[in-house]
Amino acid sequence: MQQLLDLLKQYQTTDTNEEAMRLRLMEFIQTHENCFDRTLLIGHVTGSAWILDETGTQALLMHHRKLDRWFQPGGHCDGDPNVQGVAQREAWEETGAEVTPAGDGIFDIDIHTIPARKQEPEHLHYDVRFLFRADATKELLINEESNEIKWIPLNEVRLHNDEESMMRMVQKSVLNSRMSE
Repeated sequence: MQQLLDLLKQYQTTDTNEEAMRLRLMEFIQTHENCFDRTLLIGHVTGSAWILDETGTQALLMHHRKLDRWFQPGGHCDGDPNVQGVAQREAWEETGAEVTPAGDGIFDIDIHTIPARKQEPEHLHYDVRFLFRADATKELLINEESNEIKWIPLNEVRLHNDEESMMRMVQKSVLNSRMSE
């Protein structure tokens, strides 16, 4: 818990909306000892992997079977407070890609509503996203959580998912690649 709080304190958001989510997430963690457990029905911390190829021009996205939308790999912490480790594990499980961290800190934060399903009530995902790199020439593996997995050029991500949080990660990726040139 403290490790994530320390990362959140160090994290520099890119806009006022993301800053508001950072503060809400910190408060949520400090208020709920079991914030990493999906049994906390109001919501829980999740970890996602924003995966770029080695050139930084493509993102690896999956077409989520249950939600019928394109997203970055990610999932539940299931009690594990090492959210970056969760994101890395989820990337492997959901894509088969061998990813390596592209930094020690948080890449993005998003709080979003998950609709009610079967015995699960509507709840929030306090999603912490980390940046990873992977080799786009390696074979990918589709699991039961996705319909399709593919590398998508950053300038085409909006054609698959134009949500604010996806576009924010694309913008950060483009900015990062320009800064490293």
